[in-house]
Amino acid sequence: MSDFNDLYQELILDHNRQPRNRGSIDGAALVAEGFNPLCGDRVEVFVTVVDGVIDQIKFDGTGCAISTASASLMTESLKGKTLAEAKALFRRFRDMVVDDAEDSEDGAELGKLAVFSGVCRYPARVKCATLAWHTVSAALDRADGLVTTE
Repeated sequence: MSDFNDLYQELILDHNRQPRNRGSIDGAALVAEGFNPLCGDRVEVFVTVVDGVIDQIKFDGTGCAISTASASLMTESLKGKTLAEAKALFRRFRDMVVDDAEDSEDGAELGKLAVFSGVCRYPARVKCATLAWHTVSAALDRADGLVTTE
């Protein structure tokens, strides 16, 4: 089991050191900003949708390794998904990191996102892992205002 945990830890560190899809999208129709007042993490998400499918998705901001890695993996996971699929994936991810990972049936279905399954054991880190997800959900819903984890 230690090798498995080491692999997951390395995946988080890799996505923190070299985040995928970091930056902005000029003219993105869907944009939202999120903030975690507990630790100061900030994220802005940019999304373009073509024919109901996420065509481009990027994020920018500052945060801890878990927050940055979660945003990076989120962008990889959501690109090419329909809006309904993206919202469903958000719900499954949120449920996995909030609930006991051992009880979650979604871990295997979430692919690389399962790296965050152990976050549920650290309640303060749940907010780090879900900040970008709540922010992209707000963008997809065209919600106004700052998204917070409180």
